[in-house]
Formats: sequence, C-alpha cells, structure tokens
Amino acid sequence: MPQDPDAATAHLIEVMARLRHPRTGCAWDQVQDFATIAPYTIEEAYEVEDAIAGGSPAALLDELGDLLFQVVYHARMAEERGWFAFADVAGTIADKMIRRHPHVFGAEETRTAEQQVAAWEVQKEAERATRAETGTLAGIPPGLPALTRAAKLTRRAGRVGFDWPDAAAVLDKLEEEAAELRAELRTDDQPPDRAALRDEVGDLLFVLANLARKLDLDPEDCLRGANRKFERRFGYIEQRLRHEGKTPSDSTLEEMESLWSEAKRQERQT
Repeated sequence: MPQDPDAATAHLIEVMARLRHPRTGCAWDQVQDFATIAPYTIEEAYEVEDAIAGGSPAALLDELGDLLFQVVYHARMAEERGWFAFADVAGTIADKMIRRHPHVFGAEETRTAEQQVAAWEVQKEAERATRAETGTLAGIPPGLPALTRAAKLTRRAGRVGFDWPDAAAVLDKLEEEAAELRAELRTDDQPPDRAALRDEVGDLLFVLANLARKLDLDPEDCLRGANRKFERRFGYIEQRLRHEGKTPSDSTLEEMESLWSEAKRQERQT
C-alpha cells in the first residue's frame, strides 16, 4: 500500500536527525561532513544507473532510497550550520522546474522536446549570468566524470560556433591524434615520455567523447556498455577454461582470443 509522502519524508528527516544527534546519535554519522559524504553520493547515483540497467524494480526502489538519503544527509548537515533545510532544497528545485517550464506552468505555447532543450539552455545561461558566472564554459562542474565533462565542454563551445561540422570530421581528428600518439611511441633509443603519452592519450579520449556527442550518444553510457560487454565475454572465457580444468593464467593468449571470438559469435546468434 502506498505510503503518505509527507509522513514518509518527515520520518526520513527525523531518522537522519537522530543519526546526527551529538549525544545519542551514531558515532560514525556524527563525524561526517560534506567532503566525506560526497563520494557516497556519487556512488549511490551510479548504483541507481546500475539498477535501471538491470531492470529490477525492487533494486531501483532500494537504490533510489539510498540516493534520497544522501540528499537528506547533506541537507541535515546544512541545517546544523544554519544554511538551509531539506524543505528549502525541495522548494528551490520545485521553483526552478516551474521557472524552466513556462509552457507547462505558465502561458507559453506547448514546446517540442527539442524546443525545450534549447529553451532550457537559454534559461540556464540567464541564471548563470545572475550568479556572475562569465564565460562560455562557466558552470560545468569539474567533478563530473571526465568523458561526460568533455562532451559538455564542447557542446557548450559548439553553441557559439566552435565545433566540428559532423562526425566524419571528428573521425579525421581521431586519426590525427592517433598518429601523434604513434609518433610518441616511436622512440628508438629511449623510453617514451610519460607526460607526453598522458597528454596524447587524453587528446584521444577527448576526441572520442566528442565523436559520441556528434552521434547523439552519451560517452559514459557507451563506455559502461563496453565495460559490461568485456566482463561478459571474459567471464565466458573463464567459464570455458574451467570446464577444461584451466585458468586464464595457465592458458595462452591464442586460446583466450579463440574463446573471445566464440563468445562474440554466440552473442550475435542470440
């Protein structure tokens, strides 16, 4: 049976207050601050994504609760400092959504999804201006995953005309960056310059993030999918080797590559 949202929210806020109570609370929770809790907040957001990918409503319910608890945690610490409380967080985001959706809450005409994206960006730029955040790239959080931030940086630059014309042009740039990396690796008498290699690999990743953006793909989502695929196929290799009484450590690369190809063929057939 659905719970009363006001009562459930009030109960959660009270649980958090009890955990942080300076005399009767949990010793671990009492000593936390924004910086120590932030990594858990990020982790919980990724676990929500995993639950969505897994397709389990029960897992999603659990992970959304964990993520909500992180919001309550930060709000409680802010309240203790006299900054704001959870109700202020909820009210602020509600007001922001109303302000950014005048076609729903105001008198403007209905927008398509594409029109809403464009209007949303215009509104955000206006809000950044009121906060004195100047510059085309202002306001893109440095703590974002690097691939996501790369796509956001160049999407923002693209709005003022600094962009590749299409995905084919990005592929050309990718080949150029790959050639520069190969040049750094061709050091006849001395080991490669580690700083130069880091720089060139970074350039390659940056261009790949932009290739995903030009194809209307999320680079983080692409890489997460590749990670899951690698785990699945390598797990198949280990399973097949176990049936032969072997492990990857005592198998040849050729044996494992053959099983990798077998895993790919099976995936294509399903």
